[in-house]
Amino acid sequence: MTPIDNGSIDYKGELLRKSIHLCSLSIPIIYYFISKETALSILIPITAITVIIDFSRFFIKPLNSIIQKIFGFIMREHETDIKKKNLNGASYVFISATLTIWIFPKIIFITAFAILIICDIAAALIGRRYGKHKFLAKSLEGTLAFFVFSCFVVLLTPKAEGYLLEYLIGFIAGAVGAIFENISYGWADDNLMIPISVGLTMWGLYLLIFLNISLI
Repeated sequence: MTPIDNGSIDYKGELLRKSIHLCSLSIPIIYYFISKETALSILIPITAITVIIDFSRFFIKPLNSIIQKIFGFIMREHETDIKKKNLNGASYVFISATLTIWIFPKIIFITAFAILIICDIAAALIGRRYGKHKFLAKSLEGTLAFFVFSCFVVLLTPKAEGYLLEYLIGFIAGAVGAIFENISYGWADDNLMIPISVGLTMWGLYLLIFLNISLI
């Protein structure tokens, strides 16, 4: 296991953190059945409240004490640093969901965000437990796990027309997401980098290959 995959919380804490993270899969599932306008009308206030509370904890000691008491054992070191004032993962998930729903067509968002949730969990848990070989900023095992699970996600998520090339687009985007999950360590939050990189790759390839296909 490479040191960079050890994280700042223990493995049991990581399991619990990722279990909570898995709940975010409800976002693309629910969005499949509702309009973009409805989704944003729900997510924007939730995101705003979450970010305000998260940022306020750095200035309101009683609030910070409550949050630390409840969630401290599953928060990473950079999320608890009063001087750096970094938002926690939950805030970035909501920011990411709101931003990418606004930017991308529905089928691209659903695939990109499902890849974020499922594959980030796979990369973290497998990378920490079985990571032996350094690859870029993290472990080869974790990055491969991300890609393999992204392929399963692509097979299960909706497509515009069901063409075989759409699956290839998804596989390529999953590989791009795996690289960005790896290299984003230390300088950007992967909850933002993964769906944006996957979404932009998919959208670009759709426009390049399928000129007249409707993605809305």
